[in-house]
Amino acid sequence: METEHRVSTLELFFDLVFVFTITQLTVLLADDLTLRGAGQVVLIFTVLFWMYGGYAHLTNQVPPDRTVRRVLLMLAMGAFLVCALAVPTAFGAGGVAFGLGYLLAVLVHSALYTQAHGRGVLWFALPNALCALSVTAAGFFDGAPAWGLWLLALLLQFATPVVVQRVAASGSAEAEARAEAEPEAPGQTVGDQLGGMNAAHLVERHGLLLIIVFGESVIAIGIGVGSLPLSPGIAGGAFLALTVASAMWWMYFVRDEGRAERVFERTPPERRFKLAMVAYYYAFLPMLLGIAVFAAGVKKTIGHLGEHLHTGPAVALAGGVALFLAGDLAFRAALGIGPARYRAAALVLALATVPVGMGWAGAGQLVALAFVLVGALAAEGARSPAGPAEGAAAEAVTGS
Repeated sequence: METEHRVSTLELFFDLVFVFTITQLTVLLADDLTLRGAGQVVLIFTVLFWMYGGYAHLTNQVPPDRTVRRVLLMLAMGAFLVCALAVPTAFGAGGVAFGLGYLLAVLVHSALYTQAHGRGVLWFALPNALCALSVTAAGFFDGAPAWGLWLLALLLQFATPVVVQRVAASGSAEAEARAEAEPEAPGQTVGDQLGGMNAAHLVERHGLLLIIVFGESVIAIGIGVGSLPLSPGIAGGAFLALTVASAMWWMYFVRDEGRAERVFERTPPERRFKLAMVAYYYAFLPMLLGIAVFAAGVKKTIGHLGEHLHTGPAVALAGGVALFLAGDLAFRAALGIGPARYRAAALVLALATVPVGMGWAGAGQLVALAFVLVGALAAEGARSPAGPAEGAAAEAVTGS
């Protein structure tokens, strides 16, 4: 049985600061609903979320229970705040400031992680620093060179866990051989340290992040309404947007979160790092981005509910929901929980609502999206009641 390890209030405070970056990305996307704007948002958020994940794993293993750790974590919060403030101009005048803020976040993360990994921190600290330097260098350029340096940063990020896992596997093999030769020899390998994740803390931390990001979609409703008179139509549109957001909340927090924690508890410690990377980084990326994209669509739609939507807002509404569902399907597949067919059908039907918004009205598209998600939940609940139903699929994940 694992020792209980809950998320601290300082970690929650950290998450609130980090989510300001998502707020800024929503504003950036709402102001530029084009492929170029979407590409910038994806690049910026992917880079930022990598380091957020690094801090989530950090506090899982190095809790902020000492003054020095708390102060350094607050310094990292300041670094993320600089990044957030620079988001709107990260591909322009604010690029260098964004990169320097990100570099500071990386350096603080590496310094704190030495308490868990010692010199082993270099295996991911060096690639992280190179990633931050690449982003900083991008701030000195415009156009293709800047995009190329951002893409290089992403390449470094995606390569890092592969390198770390190979080092961990190699270290574990060496440790086993050393243990056979010297049974009394002390020490931990990088693999042991990476696997030392507390399942309850890992799941709770990412769940809290997700709920804060859902709050962004509610804020988008208020920003979209602005100074408009609160007519029955506006109130109805706000209610519909909240219904869609609530359905997405239900899918994860009622149907998935508890089951995810049970899967992680059953997963051998040495396999948790790889599973966490797939479930809470690669799968969570589209889930979080989906909420932000949907929020941008709501912001552009709420004041034009009775009008034909332009392509950008209609695609943002449908695409945000579809992105969330795609990430959730990947999350479920990684953890071996299901079923998937209702959410896969909802993903397709969500995309099919784009013509509704463009050919009819924004309110009509919100109604359609609400019906799609609530219908999927109703069908799923009737055929597969929520509960501890991981079964053979979860055993396959934990034992593979």
